[in-house]
Amino acid sequence: MRPKNVLLTLSVLWLMLGLPLASLQAQSTGGGQPGAAAPVITSSAPGTIPPGAQASALDGGIGNIKHKMGLLFYPMVVLSLFTLALIFFNGFTIRQNAVVSDAFMNSADALIRKQDYLGLLAVCNRRNECVARVTAKALDFATKNPTASFDEVREVTEAEGSRQASLILQRISYLGDVGSIAPMMGLLGTVFGLITSFNQISHTQFAGSQAVGVATGVYEALFCTAAGLIIGIPALMIYAMLRGKAQRLVSELESASTHLMALLSAQYKRAARAAASRSAAASAGHGAHTEIPAL
Repeated sequence: MRPKNVLLTLSVLWLMLGLPLASLQAQSTGGGQPGAAAPVITSSAPGTIPPGAQASALDGGIGNIKHKMGLLFYPMVVLSLFTLALIFFNGFTIRQNAVVSDAFMNSADALIRKQDYLGLLAVCNRRNECVARVTAKALDFATKNPTASFDEVREVTEAEGSRQASLILQRISYLGDVGSIAPMMGLLGTVFGLITSFNQISHTQFAGSQAVGVATGVYEALFCTAAGLIIGIPALMIYAMLRGKAQRLVSELESASTHLMALLSAQYKRAARAAASRSAAASAGHGAHTEIPAL
């Protein structure tokens, strides 16, 4: 990955992990609720916090968040882990050398000019690039169908190229789906929380204490929306970055495939001219041989 992409990925990961941890810390220390007294921690050394107290505070914060989010806590955790896995997977697979590399193109160019198609097929089988798969598919079809025309080989190449391009774009489309699903899941949790709060209002007589309870219920319900946005916004940011990169790599794949097909077309035409020349020479020699005895 390029340094710029690494920095952007780390920034997004900070948004996804740093902000929720800060919220957890605020909840655990009582800073999230007005009027809450900060816990007093005694320590033998000034300015230090005992490890046991810190661990218990963090556990209390996670349990507090889990209680506020309700049943959607675990789906949100799974969705966030899935998003992190997609970011790392796409960051290491959507790259130049995984689609088209200069080393493969130079080798393929030299082998095609030498008409060493079996050697090129062996090179394609050893490489794990999209353009190598496209070339291997075309050569495999051409070797198994010697009578096939070059137009048929080109159709097979274009079909395989389209399939590889769709696979590249499909890898990053899941991030866009996460960016759409996560806020909707958060909104669903918020709606459930609001339903619970207003259900309590409908069964009790409204008074000042009930107003405080409704405000608390709405405040807790909005945790789901915040969690969905924390997951969805970074996912959409990474998706937008990778989408432009994937489209550029697909264009380079099409250009490399067209270049290799042009080389193969030139070799096909050269072989056809050589076969026509040999056929004409054989016909002329046969004609001269039959004409001499007639004389």
